[in-house]
Amino acid sequence: MNFVLQAALLFGAAVIAIPIAKRIGLGAVLGYLFAGIVVGPWGFRFISNVDDIFHFAELGVVFLLFLVGIELNPKRLWVMRRSVLGLGVAQVTITAIPIAIIAYFVIRELTPALIIGVTLALSSTAFALQTLSEKQQLNTRHGRAAFSILLLQDIAVVPLLAIIPLLGTGGIETKAFSWWALIKTLGIVALVVLVGRYIVHYLFKIVAETDVREVFIAFALLIVLGTALLLEETGLSMALGAFLAGVLLSESEYRHEIQADIDPFKGLLLGLFFMAVGMTVNFGLLSSHLLEVLLIALGLMTIKFIVLMMLGRAFGLSWTSATSLAAFLPQGGEFAFIILNVAVASFVLSSDISQLLILAVTLTMIATPLLVSGIEAIQKKWKSTTPSYDHMPESENQVIIAGFGRVGQIVARILRAKRIGFTALDSSSGQVDFVKRYGNKVYYGDASRLDLLRSTGAEKANLFILTIGDPETSLRTAEMVTRNFPNLRIIARARNRKHVYQLMDLGITQIWRDTFYSSLKMAEATLESLGLSRQESSSVVETFRQHDEQRLHVDHELHNDEQRMIYLAKKSAKELEEQFEQDEKEAS
Repeated sequence: MNFVLQAALLFGAAVIAIPIAKRIGLGAVLGYLFAGIVVGPWGFRFISNVDDIFHFAELGVVFLLFLVGIELNPKRLWVMRRSVLGLGVAQVTITAIPIAIIAYFVIRELTPALIIGVTLALSSTAFALQTLSEKQQLNTRHGRAAFSILLLQDIAVVPLLAIIPLLGTGGIETKAFSWWALIKTLGIVALVVLVGRYIVHYLFKIVAETDVREVFIAFALLIVLGTALLLEETGLSMALGAFLAGVLLSESEYRHEIQADIDPFKGLLLGLFFMAVGMTVNFGLLSSHLLEVLLIALGLMTIKFIVLMMLGRAFGLSWTSATSLAAFLPQGGEFAFIILNVAVASFVLSSDISQLLILAVTLTMIATPLLVSGIEAIQKKWKSTTPSYDHMPESENQVIIAGFGRVGQIVARILRAKRIGFTALDSSSGQVDFVKRYGNKVYYGDASRLDLLRSTGAEKANLFILTIGDPETSLRTAEMVTRNFPNLRIIARARNRKHVYQLMDLGITQIWRDTFYSSLKMAEATLESLGLSRQESSSVVETFRQHDEQRLHVDHELHNDEQRMIYLAKKSAKELEEQFEQDEKEAS
């Protein structure tokens, strides 16, 4: 089938299925799965070549792990070491043991049983993180615990894929190359770390200076895919390589722009991945081995649910959070497709058993969103209110500064002096690099872009400081913020009176005019130099300030009429002169 026609069918199926699934409360993930089933080989057979689509769609998992990595700087990873090494290792080990024991009693072979145990102990990073994100629970304690477990599982895939070929036919011959493979792997990882930490920043600076967004997007995609492919060549997973690239860029001033550019590709490809999983459901095998597949799927989810819930409690989660953790991670993972195929190719596992296990894993993926919805409904009914999760303290900054020129830098310095966190944005790569030399941290990006504002946490911020100097860009940004984040308070800088009126049209009330207050202070100093007392000078200037601000609001409705504006300006000056004369009469 023509590639363009296939793409059109997939997009069409998604456009129809997702709104329906969301409307009936099933979520986007299940919508993608059902769309894949409908267009796949066991549905209307619009698409039959599933393998190529599945391999391409795995890039969605790659981009997902990159965006997860870019949210985690090395310091936060170090803080999470107890969860990753403790909770993650405990989950894989304790889950694998009972599954391996059951598998041994069924197939009567130790090595395949152990591989089945460890493989089925792994959960789906794509399903779990997407569902947590969709339900806005990534920042809860069970969300962070789930991420720690999934990160350890992704790392565990690496040695597992390296060991399996050694256990099958030809394993003795491949052992001689293991040391060289290990050295090569460590060398490439070290190269990625060095290049990512010390060279990529300067390349991004050069690309950003071109001021061509398409080139910036292309370079961001190149970094993600290049790192993923490089680490795949060493035997590591593409997803883990992308995660490493994300972590290395997590402290870059370009991270928010990169996030905003990569996110649309992640969303589309991840949706395609879920559709590909739906297309791989072999209903012929399911109908002929229905009981066996259902027992495997049900047994796997039951074991993992109990283990995860008990571990959650052991690691300090409340019963509600521990149950939610268990509900999000009881499925088999996407790496099961890869590991089981490697086991079959290495003659460690029979193809028949592998097919049954892959089908069971697929069913657990389909069942997970339903299980999550069911657990949440039970929790809500039990509590008679919305479930109360253990939320982690918010790490996002509560203030966003758009524009880091003279005004933005002064605001930032005062906030920093009071230890108030903020996220600063500037669309000039030269300005970003300049202020960085003096110890300031500012991110590159156009604050008028909705995707960039979301990536900086505008939905959770309390205050938006608009200090962009160009009135047109300032108004475009203000309009974007007021339309999409109505609860976000704005304090804006205005270049002139017309700019003030345009900001007021958008409903912004806290507006500070360039040079206005410095001009008042200068006028006060001028009056004192001409012989007026400090008190009298201050009184005159204060009278002018009050009068000017009153006229500002009165004239707002008429600011589009230029001739009317000239008339009002002259009238304002005359009224002010009369006010001064009246004040002098009263004083005498």
